[in-house]
Amino acid sequence: MNRSQFLRLGAGGLAGLALAGPSRVLASAGYDFWFTRLRYDSGDWDVDQRMPSNLITSLIDYTTLRVDPAERVIALSDPRMLTAPFCYLAGHKLVEFSAAERRNFERYVRNGGFVFVDDCNHDIDGLFARSFEAQMRAIFGPSALKTLPDDHPLYRSFFRFDGPPNTGMELNGWGDDLVHDYLKGIEINGRLGVLYSNKDYGCEWDYDWRNKRFLAVDNTRFGVNIVMYALSS
Repeated sequence: MNRSQFLRLGAGGLAGLALAGPSRVLASAGYDFWFTRLRYDSGDWDVDQRMPSNLITSLIDYTTLRVDPAERVIALSDPRMLTAPFCYLAGHKLVEFSAAERRNFERYVRNGGFVFVDDCNHDIDGLFARSFEAQMRAIFGPSALKTLPDDHPLYRSFFRFDGPPNTGMELNGWGDDLVHDYLKGIEINGRLGVLYSNKDYGCEWDYDWRNKRFLAVDNTRFGVNIVMYALSS
């Protein structure tokens, strides 16, 4: 069963909301993909505000996906997020889900959804990292978050990488002064449902789109891999 089929199962229980599964929603909108940022009540969810537009531009430039050009912001507590093909959650501060947020996060992931979570502090012991990882342990178990190997299909889902690309924040000594040579994830029934980064890709990709021409290599290419993996796994 692929991710779209899982999502259709999750959306099927949204009584009273007139929401079909993602295939029907996407078809009616004419899009194969839209970028959904999750708003949560704790912490600072609205970080790196230019990142989505840069990633959306790269998806349009490199792929044949029909991509909605606008970022969509949906509350994690809103059942409509259960129909999103991809979700992004980030911040610097405390992550403490309400009962409704926790319920939707778990249901979305267990029913085939994909959440890319990025720690904007790019460290392993900051408030975001400690509190988000505690939430994942409470929802999915104490050992659910595992390090992804460098040969994980994520790293070759579109472009080829030898592992997670480094960010300028790591190389310039911000955060915990470490270069994180791994990402973590939570697998459900053999597929990746949560991708967790301490590398602060959101900040790395948060710049005026006109500055991309000055990059020797487009650093949002790895974001394309994340999206393509999310849609195909």
